[in-house]
Amino acid sequence: MKPLNLIYTIKIFLGASVAVLCLLVGVDDIIMGAAISVLVYIGVDRVLKQIFIGKVENPKVVTRTGIGVYVITWLFLWILVYTVIYTLA
Repeated sequence: MKPLNLIYTIKIFLGASVAVLCLLVGVDDIIMGAAISVLVYIGVDRVLKQIFIGKVENPKVVTRTGIGVYVITWLFLWILVYTVIYTLA
């Protein structure tokens, strides 16, 4: 698998994981959820830059690759699962 495809896939799963993390912690405020999401993204981005430093042409590419799918996956899953959990309870 190419490095950028791998980064993209990692960020999809990261977005889903952060959505689950927000639910487990009990975050029900969008500001706090966004803060958690940004902090996790920044931390994982630093790790991914170190891993893929020699495999991509520019370290900024690691940051930009998959940021949209990360945000969309995180927000969609968080809203969907939050709605299902709290409408059934």
